[in-house]
Amino acid sequence: MLAANRHPAEVIINADNVLEVNGQKVFHVGFDLPPPPGAKAYNGRNGIEELREAGATFLQTGPGRTESWADKTVLAREQKWQDAAAKYGLHCWVRLSEVPKAGDAAAEAGFKAVINRFKSHPGMGAWNSVDEPEWDKYPVEPLRRAYELIHQLDSNHPVSINHAPRGTVEALRGYNAACDITGCDIYPISYPPGLHVADVSTNRELSVVGDFTKRMMEVAGGKKPVWIYLQIAWSGVTKQGKTLRFSTFPEQRFMTYQAIINGARGIIYFGGQIPQTLAPEDAALGWNWRFWRRVLKPVVQQIGEKSPLYPALVAADSKLPVKVEGEGVDFCVREVGRDLFLLACKREGPTLNAEFSGLPATADVGEVLFEDPRKVDIKEGKFTDWFGPFEVHVYRLGRQ
Repeated sequence: MLAANRHPAEVIINADNVLEVNGQKVFHVGFDLPPPPGAKAYNGRNGIEELREAGATFLQTGPGRTESWADKTVLAREQKWQDAAAKYGLHCWVRLSEVPKAGDAAAEAGFKAVINRFKSHPGMGAWNSVDEPEWDKYPVEPLRRAYELIHQLDSNHPVSINHAPRGTVEALRGYNAACDITGCDIYPISYPPGLHVADVSTNRELSVVGDFTKRMMEVAGGKKPVWIYLQIAWSGVTKQGKTLRFSTFPEQRFMTYQAIINGARGIIYFGGQIPQTLAPEDAALGWNWRFWRRVLKPVVQQIGEKSPLYPALVAADSKLPVKVEGEGVDFCVREVGRDLFLLACKREGPTLNAEFSGLPATADVGEVLFEDPRKVDIKEGKFTDWFGPFEVHVYRLGRQ
């Protein structure tokens, strides 16, 4: 049985832009929306417990775009999600959806009531402000006032803002005054490919995930964590006239790792609850367990708390002068004790044999995690390895 949360959480962002919950470093692995509170997974286990067992750490909850906190059923559902999160050792990342306008006393009173109701719940983890505000031309000022009001009432939980893959870097930076965490959603799987960014990017490949992660890192300017939404499903594959399409395991794995390699300190998987995507057996359960079993669960297990990679996901970026020779290869390096982790992925283009150099001379043999028993031999701080398009390799290099 997973450990339950029995006390309110103190959540901070440390100097490395890593989340800490009650002093423990946490990589944000979230789901928007999670399974209904109390609902079962395909295997008879509680759905939220199933996500947690694989490595989930957060649940995106709160009202949707067409809902309101004024609806008692929304409050009751949030209470159940908070209770389930606490029971199974996760935390809720609560979507506020709307903020009070200046001078609207009734709206401000309702806003305060929501913050005060959940701020001390053991399942509470973070607040999420109005979604995609720059794209919706939502002004910064009311969001900034709401941000300050939240922290007046609740100093223990950070506030995030998620953006659409739209807007200039400068325009998006304006919203930094209203959040502690920034990020964006980016969904490249569709027919035609790249529909999500069709009018803002010429890149129609999966590597657009890395492009927008780097862009949001520029928006954050090293002062805030970046969290990236990736797709289970989205409107571009579910609306009338669209073709339903899901990621394969290699595609989902590539998108996840490319976001992490380019700086993401949190990943959110969106769209598991969309009715049009559910097979009959999943419709009865209220969540896309078929996609979970076939594609997403193995990815989450690689970045979850039980993974041998997890310590690297919450570590600072290494300052070692590592370089790569190989066009289109993205990589990052993290150090954990005497272990050196190198995460690398290849964008579109031809298969190539990339060379990594600048590694410590004491490194000799490296495991290729999740590809056991494969290893790479390191000589004079260098090694080579093959990469096909959209391929990922994760190396753990021991040092003598």
